[in-house]
Amino acid sequence: MIKKIWLIFLRDLKVNKRDFIAVYIIAFPILFAVGINLLTPSINDTTVNLALIEGENPAQATYLKDFAKVEVFKDVLAVEQRVAKRDNIVGILPKGNDYYILQQGNEAEGVVDFAKALLTFYEQDVQIANTNAEIIELGRTVPPLKKLLVNIAILFTSVLGGMLIALNIVEEKVDRTIRAIHLSPISRKTFLLGKSLMGVLLPIYGTVVLVWITGFRGVNIFQMLVIVLVSTIISLLIGLIEGLNNDDVINATANIKILMLPMAAAIVAIELLADKWQKFFYWIPFYWAYKGNDVVLSQIATWQQIIGYSCIVLLLSSVVYIYLAPKIRKGLE
Repeated sequence: MIKKIWLIFLRDLKVNKRDFIAVYIIAFPILFAVGINLLTPSINDTTVNLALIEGENPAQATYLKDFAKVEVFKDVLAVEQRVAKRDNIVGILPKGNDYYILQQGNEAEGVVDFAKALLTFYEQDVQIANTNAEIIELGRTVPPLKKLLVNIAILFTSVLGGMLIALNIVEEKVDRTIRAIHLSPISRKTFLLGKSLMGVLLPIYGTVVLVWITGFRGVNIFQMLVIVLVSTIISLLIGLIEGLNNDDVINATANIKILMLPMAAAIVAIELLADKWQKFFYWIPFYWAYKGNDVVLSQIATWQQIIGYSCIVLLLSSVVYIYLAPKIRKGLE
């Protein structure tokens, strides 16, 4: 049985290499992870950018890099051209024995004031040790926006797993090879398991890729995979249903997208709504999967929490399975 499941999986893998949509789905975690890195800053990143002349004052450049993002250029003209661009960046240029701030004129007031303060602090040789300020941490260990996007991407990848299953089954129906199941030694159970393997491996691979590329390498990956696997069940069931009941790829993928509505509702409820409204979303499996992923990405998760969230998702998925099982059997007839 395992060998037959593996053969079905290998066949799907070969077919997917020739299908643009399938290739895009498989590459999605990598593309999304790179996009997240480009769009979201680190929690320690500064919004102040400074332009200096390369080698003009190495000690000054070293000092300013502790408080701002510093770019160096070969001469004054290069700095002026950089400051003239549309983003917010100010130049610090020498004028005799002094320095002056070069700005385009449309920079935020806070950016210019911060640059002036840094220049003053450097000239007065003010060090961090000289301050009486107290740093108070609010428990944030990861960038909130990056954590949000990674969590959404992980859930979205589980939905794509169901879409990949539907595509593979529809491909079988288009090629009329699904009818051969009734004449082959492969049972319906084996066929379904073989077709589901791509949909299971995609979220696992996608989660690992997203976590690795976006820098969440300190999370407990085993806790994350437990949540991902149980949250994939709904997507697998819907993928099987749509694949078996549709003869067209467009219809199958369009119906799979319906899963994004409850997923989006769960995310909005957790991130934007007050506690009194949360109970209206408890029926959505993605709600609990999102909460589980959130604590794992925050690196504060306990196994008790993970098991609790997983059991709730499994219970909700079981209800969905009981409802959909007859339709799956009918689709194989």
